[in-house]
Amino acid sequence: MNATTRLHAQGQSLWLDNITRGLLDSGTLARYIDEFSVTGLTSNPTIFEQAIGGSDAYDAAIRSAAGQGASGEDLFFGLAIDDLRRAADLFRPVHAATKGVDGWVSLELSPLLANDTAGSIRMATELHARAGRPNLFIKIPGTPEGIPAIEESIFAGVPINVTLLFSTAQYRAAAEAYVRGIERRVAAGRDPKVTSVASLFISRWDVAVKDSAPPALRNRLGIAVAMQAWRAYRELLASARWQKLAAAGARPQRMLWASTGTKDPAAPDTLYVDALAGPDSIDTIPEKTLLAFADHGKPGPGLPDDGGDAEAVLAEFARAGIDVDALAARLQREGAEAFAKSWQKLLQGLAGKSERLVKAGAS
Repeated sequence: MNATTRLHAQGQSLWLDNITRGLLDSGTLARYIDEFSVTGLTSNPTIFEQAIGGSDAYDAAIRSAAGQGASGEDLFFGLAIDDLRRAADLFRPVHAATKGVDGWVSLELSPLLANDTAGSIRMATELHARAGRPNLFIKIPGTPEGIPAIEESIFAGVPINVTLLFSTAQYRAAAEAYVRGIERRVAAGRDPKVTSVASLFISRWDVAVKDSAPPALRNRLGIAVAMQAWRAYRELLASARWQKLAAAGARPQRMLWASTGTKDPAAPDTLYVDALAGPDSIDTIPEKTLLAFADHGKPGPGLPDDGGDAEAVLAEFARAGIDVDALAARLQREGAEAFAKSWQKLLQGLAGKSERLVKAGAS
Protein backbone atom coordinates (compact mmCIF):
# COMPACT_ATOMS: atom_id res chain seq x y z
CA MET A 1 0.00 0.00 0.00
CA ASN A 2 1.58 3.29 -1.09
CA ALA A 3 1.38 6.48 0.96
CA THR A 4 -1.49 7.97 -1.05
CA THR A 5 -3.59 4.88 -0.41
CA ARG A 6 -2.80 5.07 3.32
CA LEU A 7 -3.76 8.73 3.36
CA HIS A 8 -7.07 7.93 1.68
CA ALA A 9 -7.66 5.13 4.20
CA GLN A 10 -7.16 7.68 7.00
CA GLY A 11 -10.08 9.66 5.59
CA GLN A 12 -8.25 12.53 3.88
CA SER A 13 -9.08 13.45 0.30
CA LEU A 14 -6.14 13.97 -2.03
CA TRP A 15 -6.73 16.44 -4.87
CA LEU A 16 -4.37 17.36 -7.68
CA ASP A 17 -3.44 21.04 -7.89
CA ASN A 18 -3.14 21.04 -11.65
CA ILE A 19 -5.01 20.53 -14.89
CA THR A 20 -3.83 20.52 -18.49
CA ARG A 21 -5.32 19.13 -21.65
CA GLY A 22 -2.27 16.88 -21.86
CA LEU A 23 -3.10 15.31 -18.49
CA LEU A 24 -6.55 14.50 -19.82
CA ASP A 25 -5.61 13.39 -23.35
CA SER A 26 -2.77 11.14 -22.20
CA GLY A 27 -4.85 9.35 -19.59
CA THR A 28 -2.50 10.54 -16.85
CA LEU A 29 -5.26 12.00 -14.71
CA ALA A 30 -7.24 8.77 -14.98
CA ARG A 31 -4.11 6.87 -13.90
CA TYR A 32 -3.63 9.14 -10.89
CA ILE A 33 -7.22 8.39 -9.88
CA ASP A 34 -6.62 4.65 -10.15
CA GLU A 35 -3.10 4.43 -8.74
CA PHE A 36 -2.85 7.32 -6.27
CA SER A 37 -6.41 7.64 -4.92
CA VAL A 38 -6.77 11.16 -6.32
CA THR A 39 -10.41 12.17 -5.83
CA GLY A 40 -10.54 15.75 -7.12
CA LEU A 41 -8.53 18.66 -8.51
CA THR A 42 -8.18 22.40 -8.36
CA SER A 43 -7.17 25.01 -10.91
CA ASN A 44 -6.20 28.67 -10.83
CA PRO A 45 -5.18 31.37 -13.33
CA THR A 46 -1.47 30.56 -13.00
CA ILE A 47 -2.08 26.87 -13.76
CA PHE A 48 -4.09 27.71 -16.88
CA GLU A 49 -1.66 30.40 -18.00
CA GLN A 50 1.14 27.85 -17.98
CA ALA A 51 -0.99 25.10 -19.53
CA ILE A 52 -2.31 27.15 -22.44
CA GLY A 53 0.79 29.21 -23.07
CA GLY A 54 3.22 26.33 -22.66
CA SER A 55 1.86 23.86 -25.20
CA ASP A 56 0.04 23.50 -28.51
CA ALA A 57 -2.62 21.21 -27.00
CA TYR A 58 -5.19 24.01 -27.07
CA ASP A 59 -4.35 25.39 -30.51
CA ALA A 60 -7.11 23.66 -32.45
CA ALA A 61 -9.75 24.72 -29.93
CA ILE A 62 -8.41 28.29 -29.87
CA ARG A 63 -8.44 28.50 -33.67
CA SER A 64 -12.00 27.21 -33.84
CA ALA A 65 -13.40 29.41 -31.07
CA ALA A 66 -11.53 32.52 -32.20
CA GLY A 67 -12.67 31.92 -35.76
CA GLN A 68 -16.24 32.08 -34.46
CA GLY A 69 -15.60 35.39 -32.75
CA ALA A 70 -14.71 34.30 -29.20
CA SER A 71 -12.06 36.39 -27.46
CA GLY A 72 -10.76 37.49 -24.08
CA GLU A 73 -12.35 36.02 -20.97
CA ASP A 74 -15.09 34.31 -22.95
CA LEU A 75 -12.51 32.42 -25.00
CA PHE A 76 -10.54 31.44 -21.91
CA PHE A 77 -13.53 30.21 -19.94
CA GLY A 78 -14.61 28.13 -22.92
CA LEU A 79 -11.24 26.35 -22.91
CA ALA A 80 -11.11 25.99 -19.13
CA ILE A 81 -14.64 24.69 -18.82
CA ASP A 82 -14.00 22.09 -21.54
CA ASP A 83 -11.07 20.74 -19.50
CA LEU A 84 -12.90 20.88 -16.19
CA ARG A 85 -16.00 19.16 -17.57
CA ARG A 86 -13.84 16.26 -18.69
CA ALA A 87 -12.12 16.10 -15.31
CA ALA A 88 -15.44 16.39 -13.48
CA ASP A 89 -16.77 13.44 -15.45
CA LEU A 90 -13.76 11.35 -14.41
CA PHE A 91 -14.54 12.14 -10.77
CA ARG A 92 -18.30 11.56 -11.05
CA PRO A 93 -18.11 7.97 -9.69
CA VAL A 94 -16.38 9.29 -6.55
CA HIS A 95 -18.88 12.13 -6.31
CA ALA A 96 -21.77 9.67 -6.51
CA ALA A 97 -20.22 7.16 -4.09
CA THR A 98 -19.61 9.86 -1.45
CA LYS A 99 -23.03 11.47 -1.99
CA GLY A 100 -21.44 14.70 -3.17
CA VAL A 101 -18.83 15.08 -0.45
CA ASP A 102 -15.85 14.31 -2.71
CA GLY A 103 -15.04 14.13 -6.41
CA TRP A 104 -14.90 17.88 -7.13
CA VAL A 105 -13.07 20.14 -9.58
CA SER A 106 -12.68 23.92 -9.20
CA LEU A 107 -12.86 26.89 -11.55
CA GLU A 108 -11.66 30.31 -10.40
CA LEU A 109 -13.44 33.57 -11.10
CA SER A 110 -11.56 36.31 -12.88
CA PRO A 111 -9.00 37.58 -10.32
CA LEU A 112 -9.95 41.09 -11.40
CA LEU A 113 -13.13 40.58 -9.39
CA ALA A 114 -11.31 39.98 -6.09
CA ASN A 115 -12.53 43.36 -4.81
CA ASP A 116 -15.88 43.37 -6.66
CA THR A 117 -18.67 41.77 -4.63
CA ALA A 118 -21.51 42.22 -7.10
CA GLY A 119 -19.39 41.14 -10.06
CA SER A 120 -18.23 38.02 -8.20
CA ILE A 121 -21.80 37.00 -7.35
CA ARG A 122 -22.92 37.46 -10.95
CA MET A 123 -19.99 35.61 -12.50
CA ALA A 124 -20.15 32.73 -9.99
CA THR A 125 -23.75 32.04 -10.98
CA GLU A 126 -23.05 32.38 -14.70
CA LEU A 127 -19.95 30.15 -14.73
CA HIS A 128 -21.53 27.39 -12.67
CA ALA A 129 -24.55 27.30 -14.98
CA ARG A 130 -22.30 27.38 -18.05
CA ALA A 131 -20.18 24.47 -16.82
CA GLY A 132 -23.22 22.30 -16.27
CA ARG A 133 -21.59 19.88 -13.85
CA PRO A 134 -22.86 19.25 -10.30
CA ASN A 135 -19.33 18.51 -9.03
CA LEU A 136 -17.74 21.81 -10.08
CA PHE A 137 -16.82 24.43 -7.48
CA ILE A 138 -16.53 28.10 -8.27
CA LYS A 139 -13.53 29.63 -6.49
CA ILE A 140 -14.07 32.96 -4.76
CA PRO A 141 -11.24 34.53 -2.74
CA GLY A 142 -11.82 35.15 0.95
CA THR A 143 -11.03 38.84 0.62
CA PRO A 144 -13.17 41.38 2.50
CA GLU A 145 -15.17 41.94 -0.70
CA GLY A 146 -15.28 38.23 -1.44
CA ILE A 147 -16.88 37.26 1.89
CA PRO A 148 -20.35 38.68 1.11
CA ALA A 149 -20.12 37.18 -2.39
CA ILE A 150 -19.51 33.78 -0.78
CA GLU A 151 -22.59 34.12 1.42
CA GLU A 152 -24.82 35.19 -1.47
CA SER A 153 -23.50 32.44 -3.75
CA ILE A 154 -24.10 29.76 -1.11
CA PHE A 155 -27.61 31.12 -0.55
CA ALA A 156 -28.16 30.90 -4.32
CA GLY A 157 -27.06 27.26 -4.28
CA VAL A 158 -23.68 27.67 -6.02
CA PRO A 159 -20.95 25.34 -4.62
CA ILE A 160 -18.00 27.46 -3.53
CA ASN A 161 -14.31 26.81 -2.98
CA VAL A 162 -13.13 29.73 -0.84
CA THR A 163 -9.58 30.45 -1.93
CA LEU A 164 -6.71 32.66 -0.75
CA LEU A 165 -7.24 32.07 2.97
CA PHE A 166 -4.10 32.45 5.05
CA SER A 167 -5.08 32.80 8.71
CA THR A 168 -7.55 31.51 11.25
CA ALA A 169 -9.29 34.89 11.25
CA GLN A 170 -9.70 34.76 7.48
CA TYR A 171 -10.93 31.17 7.73
CA ARG A 172 -13.49 32.13 10.39
CA ALA A 173 -14.81 34.92 8.14
CA ALA A 174 -15.23 32.43 5.28
CA ALA A 175 -16.89 29.88 7.57
CA GLU A 176 -19.25 32.53 8.91
CA ALA A 177 -20.24 33.47 5.34
CA TYR A 178 -20.94 29.83 4.57
CA VAL A 179 -23.00 29.29 7.72
CA ARG A 180 -25.03 32.47 7.12
CA GLY A 181 -25.76 31.36 3.57
CA ILE A 182 -26.97 27.96 4.79
CA GLU A 183 -29.03 29.50 7.60
CA ARG A 184 -30.75 31.72 5.08
CA ARG A 185 -31.51 28.71 2.89
CA VAL A 186 -33.04 26.86 5.82
CA ALA A 187 -35.13 29.91 6.74
CA ALA A 188 -36.32 30.13 3.13
CA GLY A 189 -37.26 26.45 3.03
CA ARG A 190 -34.49 25.54 0.59
CA ASP A 191 -32.25 22.46 0.55
CA PRO A 192 -29.36 23.13 2.98
CA LYS A 193 -26.99 20.78 1.12
CA VAL A 194 -24.75 23.27 -0.71
CA THR A 195 -21.17 22.05 -0.70
CA SER A 196 -18.18 24.26 0.08
CA VAL A 197 -14.53 23.99 1.01
CA ALA A 198 -12.26 26.54 2.69
CA SER A 199 -8.75 26.57 1.21
CA LEU A 200 -5.98 27.58 3.60
CA PHE A 201 -2.62 28.28 1.94
CA ILE A 202 0.33 26.77 3.80
CA SER A 203 3.80 26.97 2.26
CA ARG A 204 3.67 30.68 1.42
CA TRP A 205 3.88 31.44 5.14
CA ASP A 206 7.28 29.81 5.41
CA VAL A 207 8.54 31.44 2.23
CA ALA A 208 7.51 34.83 3.62
CA VAL A 209 9.48 34.45 6.88
CA LYS A 210 12.46 32.41 5.72
CA ASP A 211 14.83 35.36 6.08
CA SER A 212 13.41 36.71 9.35
CA ALA A 213 12.47 33.64 11.44
CA PRO A 214 15.05 32.08 13.78
CA PRO A 215 16.57 28.84 12.43
CA ALA A 216 14.70 26.77 15.03
CA LEU A 217 11.39 28.02 13.60
CA ARG A 218 12.21 27.36 9.95
CA ASN A 219 9.28 25.81 8.03
CA ARG A 220 7.05 25.71 11.12
CA LEU A 221 4.75 28.69 10.62
CA GLY A 222 2.52 27.28 7.87
CA ILE A 223 1.83 24.09 9.80
CA ALA A 224 1.13 26.01 13.02
CA VAL A 225 -1.37 28.27 11.28
CA ALA A 226 -3.06 25.21 9.75
CA MET A 227 -3.33 23.52 13.15
CA GLN A 228 -4.80 26.66 14.70
CA ALA A 229 -7.37 26.92 11.89
CA TRP A 230 -8.19 23.23 12.29
CA ARG A 231 -9.04 23.86 15.93
CA ALA A 232 -11.39 26.66 14.89
CA TYR A 233 -13.01 24.33 12.35
CA ARG A 234 -13.58 21.60 14.93
CA GLU A 235 -14.98 24.14 17.40
CA LEU A 236 -17.46 25.33 14.79
CA LEU A 237 -18.66 21.78 14.09
CA ALA A 238 -19.17 21.21 17.83
CA SER A 239 -21.17 24.42 18.27
CA ALA A 240 -24.92 24.43 18.89
CA ARG A 241 -25.32 26.73 15.91
CA TRP A 242 -23.80 24.21 13.53
CA GLN A 243 -25.49 21.22 15.15
CA LYS A 244 -28.85 22.83 14.43
CA LEU A 245 -27.95 23.16 10.74
CA ALA A 246 -26.55 19.62 10.62
CA ALA A 247 -29.83 18.33 12.02
CA ALA A 248 -31.58 20.12 9.15
CA GLY A 249 -29.36 18.26 6.67
CA ALA A 250 -26.48 20.69 6.11
CA ARG A 251 -22.98 19.36 5.47
CA PRO A 252 -19.76 20.90 6.83
CA GLN A 253 -17.62 23.27 4.80
CA ARG A 254 -14.52 21.08 4.67
CA MET A 255 -11.02 22.36 5.35
CA LEU A 256 -8.64 22.17 2.40
CA TRP A 257 -4.87 22.52 2.66
CA ALA A 258 -3.57 24.42 -0.38
CA SER A 259 -0.04 25.34 -1.45
CA THR A 260 1.42 22.20 0.11
CA GLY A 261 4.39 21.79 -2.18
CA THR A 262 7.63 22.32 -0.22
CA LYS A 263 9.48 25.44 -1.34
CA ASP A 264 12.62 24.98 0.79
CA PRO A 265 15.05 22.58 -0.95
CA ALA A 266 16.56 21.74 2.45
CA ALA A 267 13.21 20.49 3.80
CA PRO A 268 11.54 17.13 3.07
CA ASP A 269 9.59 17.34 -0.18
CA THR A 270 6.52 15.85 1.53
CA LEU A 271 6.77 18.03 4.65
CA TYR A 272 3.32 19.59 4.57
CA VAL A 273 1.42 16.57 3.29
CA ASP A 274 2.91 14.38 6.02
CA ALA A 275 2.20 16.92 8.76
CA LEU A 276 -1.37 17.72 7.74
CA ALA A 277 -2.64 14.19 7.16
CA GLY A 278 -5.94 13.58 8.87
CA PRO A 279 -9.55 12.55 8.38
CA ASP A 280 -12.34 14.78 7.07
CA SER A 281 -9.96 17.19 5.34
CA ILE A 282 -8.52 17.70 1.86
CA ASP A 283 -4.97 18.18 0.64
CA THR A 284 -4.55 19.60 -2.83
CA ILE A 285 -1.00 19.15 -4.06
CA PRO A 286 1.13 19.82 -7.16
CA GLU A 287 1.91 16.91 -9.45
CA LYS A 288 5.56 16.80 -8.38
CA THR A 289 4.54 16.54 -4.72
CA LEU A 290 1.94 13.89 -5.50
CA LEU A 291 4.56 11.67 -7.13
CA ALA A 292 7.02 12.25 -4.27
CA PHE A 293 4.40 11.48 -1.64
CA ALA A 294 3.29 8.31 -3.41
CA ASP A 295 6.92 7.19 -3.47
CA HIS A 296 8.09 7.97 0.07
CA GLY A 297 5.47 9.95 1.99
CA LYS A 298 4.97 9.26 5.68
CA PRO A 299 1.51 10.52 6.67
CA GLY A 300 1.21 11.55 10.29
CA PRO A 301 -1.28 10.17 12.82
CA GLY A 302 -3.92 12.85 12.31
CA LEU A 303 -4.84 16.43 13.05
CA PRO A 304 -5.39 17.19 16.77
CA ASP A 305 -8.77 18.79 17.44
CA ASP A 306 -7.16 21.11 20.01
CA GLY A 307 -4.57 22.41 17.54
CA GLY A 308 -1.66 20.61 19.18
CA ASP A 309 1.26 22.96 19.82
CA ALA A 310 0.03 25.62 17.38
CA GLU A 311 -0.46 28.36 19.98
CA ALA A 312 2.97 27.78 21.50
CA VAL A 313 4.67 27.90 18.09
CA LEU A 314 2.79 31.04 17.07
CA ALA A 315 3.81 32.66 20.35
CA GLU A 316 7.44 31.95 19.48
CA PHE A 317 6.99 33.70 16.13
CA ALA A 318 5.40 36.66 17.91
CA ARG A 319 8.40 36.88 20.25
CA ALA A 320 10.61 36.85 17.15
CA GLY A 321 8.83 39.99 15.96
CA ILE A 322 6.59 38.41 13.33
CA ASP A 323 3.06 39.85 13.24
CA VAL A 324 1.01 36.93 11.93
CA ASP A 325 -2.19 38.93 11.40
CA ALA A 326 -0.43 41.64 9.40
CA LEU A 327 1.44 39.01 7.40
CA ALA A 328 -1.81 37.16 6.63
CA ALA A 329 -3.33 40.33 5.18
CA ARG A 330 -0.21 40.90 3.10
CA LEU A 331 -0.13 37.33 1.82
CA GLN A 332 -3.78 37.48 0.80
CA ARG A 333 -3.24 40.77 -1.00
CA GLU A 334 -0.11 39.49 -2.74
CA GLY A 335 -1.87 36.26 -3.69
CA ALA A 336 -4.70 38.17 -5.33
CA GLU A 337 -2.20 40.40 -7.14
CA ALA A 338 -0.21 37.39 -8.38
CA PHE A 339 -3.34 35.73 -9.78
CA ALA A 340 -4.34 39.01 -11.44
CA LYS A 341 -0.89 39.24 -13.05
CA SER A 342 -1.18 35.67 -14.33
CA TRP A 343 -4.67 36.48 -15.59
CA GLN A 344 -3.44 39.47 -17.60
CA LYS A 345 -0.57 37.44 -18.99
CA LEU A 346 -2.95 34.61 -19.85
CA LEU A 347 -5.36 36.88 -21.74
CA GLN A 348 -2.54 38.67 -23.56
CA GLY A 349 -0.97 35.38 -24.60
CA LEU A 350 -4.35 34.02 -25.66
CA ALA A 351 -5.03 37.09 -27.79
CA GLY A 352 -1.67 36.77 -29.54
CA LYS A 353 -2.03 33.05 -30.09
CA SER A 354 -5.58 33.47 -31.41
CA GLU A 355 -4.48 36.03 -33.96
CA ARG A 356 -1.59 33.90 -35.16
CA LEU A 357 -3.66 30.73 -35.43
CA VAL A 358 -6.55 32.37 -37.25
CA LYS A 359 -4.16 34.01 -39.72
CA ALA A 360 -2.31 30.73 -40.27
CA GLY A 361 -5.60 28.94 -40.90
CA ALA A 362 -6.66 31.54 -43.44
CA SER A 363 -3.42 31.46 -45.40
